[in-house]
Amino acid sequence: MPKTDSSETLSDLQQWSEPLIFDRLFGAYKKLVRDDDLARGLTRLHARVWRALIGGDLPGFALMRKTLVDALKHCSLTLDNLAEVDGEIMVELLDVVIARYNRSHRTARAYHLALMQLAGHLGPARVAA
Repeated sequence: MPKTDSSETLSDLQQWSEPLIFDRLFGAYKKLVRDDDLARGLTRLHARVWRALIGGDLPGFALMRKTLVDALKHCSLTLDNLAEVDGEIMVELLDVVIARYNRSHRTARAYHLALMQLAGHLGPARVAA
């Protein structure tokens, strides 16, 4: 099925990306805080940030992102840590799109554009924080 509608692409992305995002987040936070319970809590919070972003809930995204930044500060983590984790997720999602849709140029392009759109929202939050 060709993907031309951005909202449809983002809806599909949200469906298949959530487990990937959660796994990547948990792995990253487990390394950063070395406490499984704390890593799980940060993972859940950060996953909600991503869910709001992909779902197009920009006010919810901004609020959740601020909450996440505050939680990271309490764990002695920085905005650089946040940017690194988000970067890992973007690379993972892009890798999946490349591998999964390598025979459908139109669908792959739609996902690439959607990921670029999402990435555009990640940068300004860092500056605002």
